[in-house]
Amino acid sequence: MKTLKDVNVGETCKVLKLHGEGPVKRRIMDMGITKGTEILVRKVAPLGDPMELNIRGYELSLRKADAEQIEVTE
Repeated sequence: MKTLKDVNVGETCKVLKLHGEGPVKRRIMDMGITKGTEILVRKVAPLGDPMELNIRGYELSLRKADAEQIEVTE
């Protein structure tokens, strides 16, 4: 299973499934990350956390702990 945390800078991926439960999953969905959405990983902070994503025409910073909850495909 490949998660958003494993995607390299400059790569685009597509969301397959959201893991997690309750408020965490709801918050991820509220940010626009839903099944079938394409995500471009723009940058990763120097210490590795957070990562900057380009999704649905806007930029989003996401912690790696939350990125682990998002299953993706190439």
